[in-house]
Amino acid sequence: MKINLAKLSQSPVLVRVGCFVLILLLLWLPLAVPIYRLVSDTNLASILTILALYVEFIFLLTLWGKQVYQRSQTFSYYGLEFTHLNGVYALRGLAIGLLSVLVLFSLQGLLGWLVWQQPKVFLLKIVVEGLLVSLGVGFAEELLFRGWLLDELQRDYKRAIAMWINSMLFAIAHFIKPLEAIIHTLPQFPALVLLGLTQVWGKDSCRGRLGLPIGLHGGLVWGYYIINVGELTKYSGVVPDWVTGVNNNPLQGIMGVLFMGGLAWWMRSRSTKLNYD
Repeated sequence: MKINLAKLSQSPVLVRVGCFVLILLLLWLPLAVPIYRLVSDTNLASILTILALYVEFIFLLTLWGKQVYQRSQTFSYYGLEFTHLNGVYALRGLAIGLLSVLVLFSLQGLLGWLVWQQPKVFLLKIVVEGLLVSLGVGFAEELLFRGWLLDELQRDYKRAIAMWINSMLFAIAHFIKPLEAIIHTLPQFPALVLLGLTQVWGKDSCRGRLGLPIGLHGGLVWGYYIINVGELTKYSGVVPDWVTGVNNNPLQGIMGVLFMGGLAWWMRSRSTKLNYD
């Protein structure tokens, strides 16, 4: 078995990625199917199956590093270092992400495109809940896309090509849903691609560490979670929703795309200054 897995490292990237995903699904489905059948609460079932997927992904990633590439320090290789410096990067990214969302909504408020309103739920609960959810999302998605997948792509393609493929796949992954839901959320695709690029450049700016991308991703999710779930804003209708965001999602509007474009440009300039290759 070890010999076969070691030989897999010499296979094309499509074969390697395909095998990884197939193994992950074979591990996950025997748990996911019973959960969906036995748990009547759909939200709880979704949380449990996603949690199971995350745990099995981390488990498989460890085996993948040891058996396919004969690495003992799998997570640090992908940039997930449990060090003070990486922690600082994570906190910095969290602050940047949260403040960026607040600036975007505050700007629209100043322009009269939305109005702020009193929260309809206990705000502290939303803030704490959103922080936990956002850190989980940031950790899992960045380890997957900017850790494992980016490394696999860079083994077969030049840096720039791998970065663009990674960002495109990151955006496409958000549309693994029913056709109606895909059409409903399709306008956010450009902003998601820009976010993917931003995260790659963010990793570069930290010399390959994942702290900043995890924090930044988490901060963006956290800020939007607080405002959206807390119902802190209401659009005034002064401008069309394709400006502020279709379906009240800022990533589905011109402002969101410009916002993500500016963040991507800033992160790219930071990584370029460090001359990190």
